[in-house]
Amino acid sequence: MTAYESELARFDSLDTQVLGISVDSVPCHQAWQKTLGGISYPLLSDFWPHGKVCKLYDTLLDKGYSDRIIFIVDKQGLIVYKEIVGVRNWPDNEKVFRQLERMR
Repeated sequence: MTAYESELARFDSLDTQVLGISVDSVPCHQAWQKTLGGISYPLLSDFWPHGKVCKLYDTLLDKGYSDRIIFIVDKQGLIVYKEIVGVRNWPDNEKVFRQLERMR
């Protein structure tokens, strides 16, 4: 999440809105982002009903939390890129930037 925060200007230059979403509650998000030094982009809570959005995007794991997956959704609301990263791995922002550049 901090890697996205540090690259917000670059995302902005590509006309991109960064969002984070998890099944954690809003108070949990607020506390967590403070431990990271602050996150200025929206963190969405899919807490109740638990994981409803994650289920729709097929990211909810049997353990009750969501997998780490990168989605790029275009301005028409269509998913144009999906990368399953996995909860134990870190996404490669450069791959995302390359995909955003291709969309221009």
